[in-house]
Amino acid sequence: MHDQNTTTTGPTYGIAPPEYRLPSELRLGPVRLQVSDLERSLDYYGGVLGLRELGRGGGEVTLAAHGEDRPLVVLRERRGAVPVPTRGRIGLYHFAILLPSRADLGRFLRHLAELGERVGASDHYVSEAIYLRDPDGLGIEVYADRPRSAWEADGREIRMATVPLNASEVLAAAGDTRWAGMPEGAVIGHLHLHVGDLAQAEAFYHRALGLDKVVWSYPGALFLSAGGYHHHLGVNTWAVGTAPAGEGDAKLVEWTMELPDAESVAGAARSLLEAGYPVDQVAEGEIVTRDPWGTQLRVRVRGDGS
Repeated sequence: MHDQNTTTTGPTYGIAPPEYRLPSELRLGPVRLQVSDLERSLDYYGGVLGLRELGRGGGEVTLAAHGEDRPLVVLRERRGAVPVPTRGRIGLYHFAILLPSRADLGRFLRHLAELGERVGASDHYVSEAIYLRDPDGLGIEVYADRPRSAWEADGREIRMATVPLNASEVLAAAGDTRWAGMPEGAVIGHLHLHVGDLAQAEAFYHRALGLDKVVWSYPGALFLSAGGYHHHLGVNTWAVGTAPAGEGDAKLVEWTMELPDAESVAGAARSLLEAGYPVDQVAEGEIVTRDPWGTQLRVRVRGDGS
């Protein structure tokens, strides 16, 4: 199983924020996406990604892994929404689904090959990843972590890179078991955003919101997390010069952080407000905020009590 937030006795990574620090029990909740053709997207998210429909309501469709009732992706339709251009736009770079094992990744890779899907693939040292784009050009990563005991560091910085994936080894890990849809235990592992400026992104996500910095030497990018994970959030400046995603675009509408208790959510709210960022209290134990480029984040107490 994945060890996204497992406590270990190994190396301690990262630079803590100067004031409020998000708890190590942080996990990510669903991503909400705006798409141009809902039925086309449902065909893709079901047939290619292997998600199952969990429910419909309010003009949205919620999707989950098989054997799970935890929402992973919520789709809403805006007919004629403009697809993501090749260079991208400020907002979503990709959202990432973390699979329970390397064997699951191998089954997914074989499934994609059988469908004839065009994909990218990379080894990041801490993880192995496959990259796709949905019918509107929204970026998706599906990945499996290496054991945390295998991660390496330069000082307090986790060593990450982008090198070619050894696809044959990943496929071999699948054995003879076939892909049968997104497996139980799959979660949203991280988000990666295009931003306009890394210093402003650091001020919001690290100093105000309370994520640790864990990788800061990667060209044009910064990676942040809680609990020593390799990253719950990546931000990059690779689309600088493009406009933020607007109302008429296919886009990330919102992403979600889930914290263990209301006190943690209140701490994040206070820290954001003290730093001058917007905070809307939408329910008890639940706030909404927006980064300097308008990307919306919902921070809430997780509902299962775990």
